Amino acid sequence: MFKIKTNDLKYLAVFCIVSLFGNAQDKSTTITFNQDEKAPVISKHIYGHFAEHLGRCIYDGFFVGDTSKIANTNGVRNDIVKALKDLKIPNLRWPGGCFADTYHWKDGIGPQKDRPTIVNQWWGGVTEDNSFGTHDFLNLCELLETEPYVSGNVGSGTVQELADWVQYTNFDGVSPMSDLRKQNGRKEPWKVKYWGIGNEAWGCGGNMTAEYYANEYRKYATFIADWTNSGGLMRIASGANSDDYHWTETLMKNIPNHMLGGVALHHYSVIDWNNKGDAVSFTEDMYFKTMSEALEMEELVTKHAAIMDKYDPEKKVDLVVDEWGGWYAVEEGTNPGFLYQQNTMRDAVLAGVTLNIFNNHADRVRMANLAQCVNVLQAVILTDKAKMILTPTYHVMNMYKVHQDAKLIPLKFHSPKYELNGKSLPAVSVSASKDTSGLVHISMVNIDANKDNTIDLDLGALGVKNVTASIITSNKLQDYNAFDNPNHIVIQKLDNAKIKKGKLNITIPPFSVIMIEGK
Repeated sequence: MFKIKTNDLKYLAVFCIVSLFGNAQDKSTTITFNQDEKAPVISKHIYGHFAEHLGRCIYDGFFVGDTSKIANTNGVRNDIVKALKDLKIPNLRWPGGCFADTYHWKDGIGPQKDRPTIVNQWWGGVTEDNSFGTHDFLNLCELLETEPYVSGNVGSGTVQELADWVQYTNFDGVSPMSDLRKQNGRKEPWKVKYWGIGNEAWGCGGNMTAEYYANEYRKYATFIADWTNSGGLMRIASGANSDDYHWTETLMKNIPNHMLGGVALHHYSVIDWNNKGDAVSFTEDMYFKTMSEALEMEELVTKHAAIMDKYDPEKKVDLVVDEWGGWYAVEEGTNPGFLYQQNTMRDAVLAGVTLNIFNNHADRVRMANLAQCVNVLQAVILTDKAKMILTPTYHVMNMYKVHQDAKLIPLKFHSPKYELNGKSLPAVSVSASKDTSGLVHISMVNIDANKDNTIDLDLGALGVKNVTASIITSNKLQDYNAFDNPNHIVIQKLDNAKIKKGKLNITIPPFSVIMIEGK
């Protein structure tokens, strides 16, 4: 995580290159669909999550210890495991974030009482006791039935340290590291596929130049695999900070494609890094700015993908947006370094439009990680001692999980405008897919804070005859789920979706997210 400079001119430029959006002023918007056999499959890994040793994400979040009165499995909260399994999360990134480049994995194995402590210099200056380590995380992933995505230490670590970690987690034969794993109680390897080679190397990961990092990446990538990468590791390079296109160009130009599984990208929807604004008590102007930054993701993935296409026209290397989400001021009375914030309808809308962008760019965006999972930034889960709530963002991710591994349905439309103070944004965001059972799903978001938007869906080309619909909405943008009112915002059934002569006419209320299912 790092500060990203923004520019008000983005309000005007964000969508000028995207054919999906235009300047139509019609009272209703018509969306047309085209089933294309060459369309990509939307990778389930776009719906990934992120758990850093930051604030109360791990400790007092996932991990309460095996002596806790809160129901747990080896110290991990059972209610969180169930909630995330219900989301069908495909991967979980750990241990950072900035923390990853100060984390030495051997500190977190063996008997807990013998593990050394360190100071978490990035997040609050608190003491990290390493009671949650490699075994705890990988066993958690097994409970969640999800793929672990491990972020390796390049900033303060060594090539040998990361190579040993890979051997410890993955090697099934006789070796010093596999023997050590067995001594620590795990006979079978976990076979971890996804490995990040450092994090934000341009910032907290070492303040490196792109040219320097490209060489470091090549060295690390060489020693964690064999000649042909027979272990099938997905090696992911620390990628660009938002619109640093030079970074992506340098990596793609200087790292051979066969050594590169993915290139990361980080982008947060921040109003102003020096004045982020309250997570709940925000104005419409602040909401508009947040949405502008969220919608910038369209331009970012388009331009970074275009650079990647120059060096990888067959699209073998993934664009991995492994940190995204809203970032606001922390809740009053909480540690500023813990990044604990509430989660409102603004965040639901932000999640909906971002996931639609990823879906529509599924030919190159094949992995992403919402920041973060529990109690940090745009979390899907918040806890207060034994209490747990699911946020509006959780419900959007739950609604959208039907897109996982479904085939993208290309679409066209001209979005109406959301206008405020002489600036405008496209008001409607849409993506669609068809799953292996033949069900069609269309996710739509109206970001307009004030106006309904009426949509005509031309479903004739899809052969859809019957539909059902669901919605996430509330009375105010600032509404959220509280510990004393945990179900204020949930997925609700929408009854006004009916097809007439192959077309579906539907009105989307302000700041709402809708899912249509058709067959």
